[in-house]
Amino acid sequence: MPSVSLILLVAGAAGTLLLLFAALSGPATGKLVTRRLEVLRERHSRSSEAVAQAQLRKIFAQRQTKSEGFAKRFIPNPALLQLRLSQTGKNWTLAQYALASVGLAAAMIVLLLFQGLPILLAITVGLLVGVALPHMVISHLIKRRVKQFTAKFPDAIELIVRGLRSGLPISETIGIVADELPEPVSTEFRSVSDKMRIGRTLDAALQDTAARLGTPEFQFFVISLAIQRETGGNLAETLSNLAEVLRKRSQMKLKIRAMSSESKASAYIIGALPFIVFGLIWFINGTYMQTFFTDQRLMIAGGVGLVWMGIGAFIMAKMINFEI
Repeated sequence: MPSVSLILLVAGAAGTLLLLFAALSGPATGKLVTRRLEVLRERHSRSSEAVAQAQLRKIFAQRQTKSEGFAKRFIPNPALLQLRLSQTGKNWTLAQYALASVGLAAAMIVLLLFQGLPILLAITVGLLVGVALPHMVISHLIKRRVKQFTAKFPDAIELIVRGLRSGLPISETIGIVADELPEPVSTEFRSVSDKMRIGRTLDAALQDTAARLGTPEFQFFVISLAIQRETGGNLAETLSNLAEVLRKRSQMKLKIRAMSSESKASAYIIGALPFIVFGLIWFINGTYMQTFFTDQRLMIAGGVGLVWMGIGAFIMAKMINFEI
């Protein structure tokens, strides 16, 4: 059996070679061809929308630093992660996210090694923390921002309705919403207004914002505008009804949340109790609890227990999750 130090040495050498290969290798040939075709199409296109998209792409390319490009090489899905970072409303980059993940993983590994854990277990737990904790923080920030947007969005629609009834065009009312309402509604509507000023159509600008937000409320707004443009009718009355529907939908969500709060609290307590007891016993007698990571029988029993707990948590989550 090879020693742990030899395994770590080989793994470190392989990782270093992979890093050097990724850093020194150029972009793929297919990506180069696609990029050149896009440049040619933008250069010879007479469409104002294509020209505006080319200008935006050039601006973002100038902002991209070397560390950003280096981070994109090692992140599995950089486009999705970049979308999630933009959904938080923060000016965070992929490089900052990658540095935070690596720093958390390294700090956790060093802390666990000082606590006396085996090196392989410390590396595994450190990597899990470095990957999971930033992901959880980003998810929390996205949910909080979406919740704030959803709470203020009916007010934005009613402000648009008042502007339409006073004779203003829809593009002008969107700019008023961007100036009058607080964050994050103002940021999203300002983004729509800015895109329209550089040549994007209203539908394209709204679809971009809807894709970034990912909320059904804003999708309802986009669909209402699209249907009214195709079929005609009173847009102010349509949006007024939409605002009323969104308010009732929000009230229904709060009612369901109140009715399921007891079940959620019970699920949280039952799910957290084994880990709390494990941590307390570890604090009292760490040597005794370390046998869970050395004895194969205890490892199997702990793994089976975690699997059953995961199945129970999944079932309880589905039981208290209601789609409106």
